[in-house]
Amino acid sequence: MGSATSSTAHLASQGADRVRTAQAARYGSPEDLRVVEGSLEAPAANEVTIETRAIGVNGFDAKMLSGVFGRDESALPLVPGLELAGVITAVGDQIAADGSFKIGDEVVSAMSSGAYATSVNRDAAGLLHKPSDLTFEQAAGLVVVGGTAAQLVAAAAPIEGQTILIHGASGAVGRLAAQLAIADGARIIGTASPKHHEGLRELGVEPVSYGEGLEQRVRDISPDGVDAALDTVGNNEAIDVSLALVGDPRRVFTIAGLTRLDSGIVPIDGRPEQPAAEVRVASRPGLLRSLATGAISFPIAATFPFEQAAEALTLVASGRAGSKVILVVG
Repeated sequence: MGSATSSTAHLASQGADRVRTAQAARYGSPEDLRVVEGSLEAPAANEVTIETRAIGVNGFDAKMLSGVFGRDESALPLVPGLELAGVITAVGDQIAADGSFKIGDEVVSAMSSGAYATSVNRDAAGLLHKPSDLTFEQAAGLVVVGGTAAQLVAAAAPIEGQTILIHGASGAVGRLAAQLAIADGARIIGTASPKHHEGLRELGVEPVSYGEGLEQRVRDISPDGVDAALDTVGNNEAIDVSLALVGDPRRVFTIAGLTRLDSGIVPIDGRPEQPAAEVRVASRPGLLRSLATGAISFPIAATFPFEQAAEALTLVASGRAGSKVILVVG
């Protein structure tokens, strides 16, 4: 989280080097997270120090803790977290000189791990100014799932009048993808449990219940099938129904069905060689503006105090959160 530097940091106040982190001493489950106190070095010349106000909790965080991406023992203790929003309390010499960010600025960061902390140092090149009309919680939760949703939609490249099936349309990524695709003129059919159907209709989505008979329920309202499918669920039902309805596996895009890639479907998981990969990051400023103006909606399912990071991540990892979960610092 910290960076050694010979530059003189410009500080908002003294004592800014104390930090609490939610970290795991071993690879395992979210329950292994413990909040500990430590110190934070002054920011390097190209960095700022951010006093965290809200942290987005993502399924990726649990996967990283599980060791599915590798078990580098030298990386322990592990501090998860990709996205946060907060207030700048110190800036490095380069940032002070160019004036791109200053002490007191409200910012959003989603460019590196280690966000489960009360203060962090971040390269200013990866920061976004938080719109004043957004809460810290809204801003901290939007950019990762929003960028994923934007890439999914851009990869499918819907045109006006096409029909797109979204699996998990009431979840954080699915809900945003639906709104973005509708803005492109697409007709959206979205799978969700019945309790979410009315909310989806309000967005312009035609909801269908998942479960046995899903393919026929979609055909009942779209007899010729669909032009593309966006999968945020990853189970066999979602993949098999998508293949049957779309016909071409190259028009089925998934962020979760990575065990079914032998079927020819297209993974969207952040790798730079994937379709519309550049959209994942490039879309973030526009998403923040759209949320601030009300052009898109993004409900937060639950908030937890920072000290309950383990409980928050456990909920997200269970798949029962429904939408975004946020840690609140303060």
